[in-house]
Amino acid sequence: MSINDPISDMFVRIKNGQRANKISVKMPFSNFKKKITELLKKEGYIESFIVKKSLKSVLEIFLKYFNGKPVIDQIKRISKPGLRVYKSHNEIPKVMSGLGIAIISTSIGILSDRKAREKGVGGEIIGYIS
Repeated sequence: MSINDPISDMFVRIKNGQRANKISVKMPFSNFKKKITELLKKEGYIESFIVKKSLKSVLEIFLKYFNGKPVIDQIKRISKPGLRVYKSHNEIPKVMSGLGIAIISTSIGILSDRKAREKGVGGEIIGYIS
């Protein structure tokens, strides 16, 4: 099966897993997905993750719940393969007035909107999480 947009697929798997109250979700591994997952872990949106190495490596993300409700309320893809969205450091939007994060692919790696503004770098807006 061919996936046209693997990051959208990742976001949908996380969203659907939390709606179904799953403990974890699995997806095909890529280094880009791993970097996004590391950011989600650091920001406190997921419990943990593991990479199962094999012929086709798998990324397993352990979802986080608080009082029986998912920690991730919304997860939305912004920049898509057909329409890339780039912003400079002073144009990066605040998600829910700072309660959520924007995932940004910069020249120095995958950063949250706060870190990108702090470091003074812009880039491609991958998605919003709140």
